[in-house]
Amino acid sequence: MALGALAINVPRLITVRNELQNAADASALAGAAKLTASMNGPDWADAASGATAAASLNKSDGVTLSSGTVQTGYWNLTGTPSTLEAQTIAPGLYDVPAVQVTVMRDTGRNGGPIALLLGGFLNVLTTTSSATAVAVAVAPSSVSAGGVFPVVIDKCILDLYWDATANKPKINPSTGQPYQFQITNGQLYGGSCNAGQWTSFLVDANNVPTVRGLMVNGNPTPLSIGDGIWILPGTKTTLYSTVPVGSTVVLAVATQVATKSYAPIVAFAAFHIDGSVGGSGKYILGHFVGGFPVSVQGGGVGPNYGAYLAPRLAK
Repeated sequence: MALGALAINVPRLITVRNELQNAADASALAGAAKLTASMNGPDWADAASGATAAASLNKSDGVTLSSGTVQTGYWNLTGTPSTLEAQTIAPGLYDVPAVQVTVMRDTGRNGGPIALLLGGFLNVLTTTSSATAVAVAVAPSSVSAGGVFPVVIDKCILDLYWDATANKPKINPSTGQPYQFQITNGQLYGGSCNAGQWTSFLVDANNVPTVRGLMVNGNPTPLSIGDGIWILPGTKTTLYSTVPVGSTVVLAVATQVATKSYAPIVAFAAFHIDGSVGGSGKYILGHFVGGFPVSVQGGGVGPNYGAYLAPRLAK
């Protein structure tokens, strides 16, 4: 009878443990999706409530789950440290916003311990079980075709107007909103920073029809950190009437945008277009945003400048 009890309960407990893991995975992913719902950096509170709500949509051994232990913070993708880090750290390249969920069957939690069939023959009537999952929101190191707008910005403007500690745009105290800046020739910020220029991506194409087509369709081939993209200073004024004002777009980031040459991509950033002026002005006006989902597939892990891939499990 004892062997029979083992034969019945071991696979059953494995099934229950898998159900708890599925619930933890689903809850963590639901919470991580909320991390990027705000344009002003990780929304920790919304992520926690989203993960908590998702737990009740799952069952374990026929029992509807009612709760999970939810924590938010940063997760180091290299495993150093191997535990969730506080929201208050200054995140490095591999520290990404995360939601950790632990789901347990224990006294007073989710229907209590798991009752064992024929447990009396094993002198064990019930047992506990738990599962933990971590889901993360990751900035891309590559973006598939169609995901990048044909403007490249200089990293120097991110150094000025992006809060790397909080993973969100810096706020202009005079307006209470993120700093606006112009992407154009000759406009400098911080004394020497030329914010951005047009790009034709991987090809040397100094003509309006090509760039206008790229505004509509995005990059024709995938782009990755390290790829050299063509910088196009001084592009004709007719392009500015096609700029999608009011849209948020993903831009490539380089460390120089002043000269007509190839420059390597160092990151991708999210940018909201507030205005576009042609004529004698020829500039795009906008500001950085956080928590913007990349509309196409991407991969890898890049510096966090507001553009995120779909949430994924890290543990």
